[in-house]
Amino acid sequence: MIDVIEHGRIRELKLARPPANALSPELLEELQAQVASAPADGVGALVLSGSEGLFTGGLDVPLLLKLDRGELLDALELFFGAMEALATSELPIAVAITGHSPAGGAVLALFCDWRVMAEGPYVIGLNEVRIGIPVPVIVADALTRVVGRRHAEALCQTGRLLAPTEAMEIGLVDQIAPLDQVVSAAVEWCSKLTELPPHALRGTRRTVRSDLIEVVHRSRSQDVEAMAREWFRPEVQGPLRKLAERLASK
Repeated sequence: MIDVIEHGRIRELKLARPPANALSPELLEELQAQVASAPADGVGALVLSGSEGLFTGGLDVPLLLKLDRGELLDALELFFGAMEALATSELPIAVAITGHSPAGGAVLALFCDWRVMAEGPYVIGLNEVRIGIPVPVIVADALTRVVGRRHAEALCQTGRLLAPTEAMEIGLVDQIAPLDQVVSAAVEWCSKLTELPPHALRGTRRTVRSDLIEVVHRSRSQDVEAMAREWFRPEVQGPLRKLAERLASK
């Protein structure tokens, strides 16, 4: 589900779960394991990427709709665990957004250090409210940290998806590159950091990312419970099942 590609001391973790790289519990568990094991392998930085034209379609809604409450809680723990793994990694992580990145795709990107998005007819954003799910505290705070409170408020409430240029204008992405150069641009950014003294870099990252790490640790368990409660509300199940039907028809 994740292809590992080595670029010298930089390791690319490529989401590889066709057709949409949907974030299943198994994929999220593997992502956490890969992020956790990289430092011991002598890796200097990570690049998270996806398929050409589609980074990830977000959580695997059709699969999650089949789960009972206990199973859903386990799946959501893995989703929030992936956020925590990215936020707390001792290695710098650049995300190569290789196409569309709605909902869960945008969430994962928020917890990385640097976001490079493909130019073209692609969109990124948090459209959870449009399918009936309130945006979790952790996600709203991570978005606020990146784009500022006013932009975060508007994006969370409207669920609007942004084109690459719009996303860059407000700081949701840091760089735009041609589709065939997105991964190389992310690798290049990582390469500059691997030239720095590693101990100083690790300590500095802990300092400058302490607010992100703090909100993850503070809100993770409450967010998992809250999302599970919302998931089974009739007014949420209806839009989710319609979404699943649309996905199945494609």
